[in-house]
Amino acid sequence: MGTKGREIVAMDLEELIKTLNKAYADEWLAYYQYWIGAKVAVGMMRESIVQELEQHANEELEHAEKLANRIIQLGGTPLITPEDWLRESNCGYDAPANSDTGVLLDQNIKGEQCAIAIYKQLVDMVSGKDDLTHHLALEILEDEVEHEEDLEALREDMKVLKK
Repeated sequence: MGTKGREIVAMDLEELIKTLNKAYADEWLAYYQYWIGAKVAVGMMRESIVQELEQHANEELEHAEKLANRIIQLGGTPLITPEDWLRESNCGYDAPANSDTGVLLDQNIKGEQCAIAIYKQLVDMVSGKDDLTHHLALEILEDEVEHEEDLEALREDMKVLKK
């Protein structure tokens, strides 16, 4: 982003870049959690759940790319190592040590709920101060809400099938 593009941001750029990098870390960890979960999943509704996990993984990777681009536009550098992602993450990483599809859904629902809270905070933080980041955060928030709904619907389907 050019000088004028940074001037239109009415807040501390260093603080904004740090916040965006934390979200960027979350997205990389969410990507991997979904991706590896899809690989190791076993159990009820496996095919449907793997398909959903793979789709969500791809969307989390898209979020990471958009955040990286925005960080660079603002004059920052995206976090460059997985160790940085783990250290800076808001939501952490919940390794799929238990590959049961129900457990995987629960882990990912928890992750989406964290992401929803983080993006709501980001939306509020930049509202009226950085329209471009505000738009980006709203776009990602919408995806995260949809992810939570998708996963909760699958979880409900599992409960019905178990009866």
